[in-house]
Amino acid sequence: MAKHGALLFYHTLSILILTLSLLCRATYDDRKVYIVYLGSLSDGLYSPSSHHLSILQRVVQDSSPENVLVRSYKRSFNGFAARLTDQEREKLSKMKEVVSVFPSRTLQVQTTRSWDFMGFNEKIGRNATVESDIIVGVIDSGIWPESESFKDEGFGPPPKKWKGACEGGKNFTCNNKLIGARYYSSTESARDDTGHGTHTASTAAGNAVRDVSFYGLAQGTARGGVPSARIAAYKVCTPGTLCSAHDTLAAFDDAIADGVDIITASVAFSMIREFHVDPLAIGTFHAMEKGILTSHAAGNNGPSGATVSSVAPWVLTVAASSMDRRIIDKVILGNGRTVMGNSVNSFTLNGTSFPLIHGKNASKNCRETSAGGCEQGCLDSSLVKGKVVLCDKYGLLEAFQSGALGSILPNFRAVDDASYVLPLAGTTINNENYNVVMSYMNSTRDPHVNILKSEVIKNPAAPAVASFSARGPNLILPDIIKPDISAPGIEILAAFSSAPISTTPGDMRRVKYNIQSGTSMACPHAAGVATYVKTFHPDWSPAAIKSSIMTTAWPMNDPSSNVSTGEFAYGSGHINPLKAIDPGLVYDASKEDYIKLLCISYDESRVRLVSGDNSTCPTGPDKGSPKDHNYPSMGAKVTAMQPFTVTFNRRVKNVGNANSTYVAKISPNSKLEIKVVPEVLSFKSLNEEKTFNVTVSGSNLPFESRASASLVWSDGTHGVRSPIVVYTVPRA
Repeated sequence: MAKHGALLFYHTLSILILTLSLLCRATYDDRKVYIVYLGSLSDGLYSPSSHHLSILQRVVQDSSPENVLVRSYKRSFNGFAARLTDQEREKLSKMKEVVSVFPSRTLQVQTTRSWDFMGFNEKIGRNATVESDIIVGVIDSGIWPESESFKDEGFGPPPKKWKGACEGGKNFTCNNKLIGARYYSSTESARDDTGHGTHTASTAAGNAVRDVSFYGLAQGTARGGVPSARIAAYKVCTPGTLCSAHDTLAAFDDAIADGVDIITASVAFSMIREFHVDPLAIGTFHAMEKGILTSHAAGNNGPSGATVSSVAPWVLTVAASSMDRRIIDKVILGNGRTVMGNSVNSFTLNGTSFPLIHGKNASKNCRETSAGGCEQGCLDSSLVKGKVVLCDKYGLLEAFQSGALGSILPNFRAVDDASYVLPLAGTTINNENYNVVMSYMNSTRDPHVNILKSEVIKNPAAPAVASFSARGPNLILPDIIKPDISAPGIEILAAFSSAPISTTPGDMRRVKYNIQSGTSMACPHAAGVATYVKTFHPDWSPAAIKSSIMTTAWPMNDPSSNVSTGEFAYGSGHINPLKAIDPGLVYDASKEDYIKLLCISYDESRVRLVSGDNSTCPTGPDKGSPKDHNYPSMGAKVTAMQPFTVTFNRRVKNVGNANSTYVAKISPNSKLEIKVVPEVLSFKSLNEEKTFNVTVSGSNLPFESRASASLVWSDGTHGVRSPIVVYTVPRA
């Protein structure tokens, strides 16, 4: 009886322990990681970590603050990440010392010819000594330290201002080129698992490495914009290109305090967020405070309008455009006709022609439409072996895994799309060429094709914005044009890690230099140019560097008036590195200017937390408008089918010749009447500032349309160009 009672006691106890364990587990699982942003760091004797724990102590009920705290931000700004319940989050958001509380969502990661295309060849003038003191911070998926692009031959010790560390993890070594590394994810190293961060880092500041290519394609010298600069890598993305918001904010916290000069960040949200709940806007604001310009990818959600997710005015937002080199592929049909497609196809088929089979005829277990689209599990290996399969949809993975010799895939998007690396002999073709192939197949009982290895051709239409590149208008500040600039982002050859070269499972090929496309590739080009400008003007503010890049850009033209095209696709134009170092005039802006802009959207108490000082916000008519922010471009949203008059107030600083006179020139638009007052600006000294205003009038702009013009201040040597855009939104 006693034995039975003891067994019953222990059985009951074990059930109780299990129940409590499950309750605790359920409570823990109910918690999500939130970022609690507290603004700027306080001066004087202040312990951020202690403060963060004391805040959590006030709201956390069933756990200790130490157990829920994920990370403290305490080097460059103030805040923390913690695992919170909905109730705890609600309590925190009501505290006076808290600016915002928001979930740590996931962000996504978004050259032998590109620099030469911009006239930025290896023989251009450089300040090599100054360049060697510049540090480029790369916030991405890590870096491959063994790459030739990051060797330190000829480099001296890191600059004395460097306060960072090489905390790259196991088997990771820095050097005098790659001077710092940190990682924040659940992995054990700053080593690049995907190749993305290695690619972007080498594009911005990689060494010049000769005779590189991708299986013989795009052969030449791979180099960054500032090959003498140093690199510090901050790994925030894991395999699968997932990057957490709280890790990304931690990388900004460290990079700013470590002493980087320029940041390139090719990570972005898929959706636009208000500044106070956007970790990228927060991190880049505090970088700007410390004189650091951030180059940020516009995103890859184009060509639809209002898709650009990088809209903070203190950031250089970069769109992706083409260069004068295209990589194409040719398909030779059995009737002798050639159709052209887009792919980076490194394979040479051993023969002259091969059987062509349609997906619908290569399946034993799927419906005709599913088989025709080469959907997963539909293709029969015995029916596609030794053959090229034609798919009605983008069935690349199934064609590859079923063992097809090659594949022809549809690409029904814009014809300017980039070519991507394929795991087998294949190509993507547009709708017209797809119909040509189908017509040929229907004309013969024994269709044959040959898919040639890709080749490089001249692209006379460059530069043109990539269809995938995200577009404006700016949904947060509609009167600030985004993106700011376009840069090469299509088919860029740059350094790579030992990761597989394509995203197709089973493709295990590895290369030292790979071809990739995206605004992720455009972003480090702009960062390289910003760094180059900084080597000539180390005392310039981030806004001045940004202005110099925007006002010297090559104009790009778009004859359509659609609201998601033109300046909302390419910003001020295509980046022009050599002109950017001598812009003549700059539209400068300070922290105070950005604070005034924040005052339009946020109350004074919250703005003071962000600024870390006793900033006061104007009220009433003095509150101003985003149109009055001293931005290098001018945009305004107006009411459709109504008369409008818009005024832009601007201020320019003379950074050209001490004694100079600039005359305003307007590129006309029949839909707009534009007046500049004054029309002449005379300067007597360097750094002298002058103000002017631009008034734009018109009427009856249709819904969802855009009218563009430009203002150029010219002294006969410099042309300081600002786009002017008035637009309307779709009918409600």
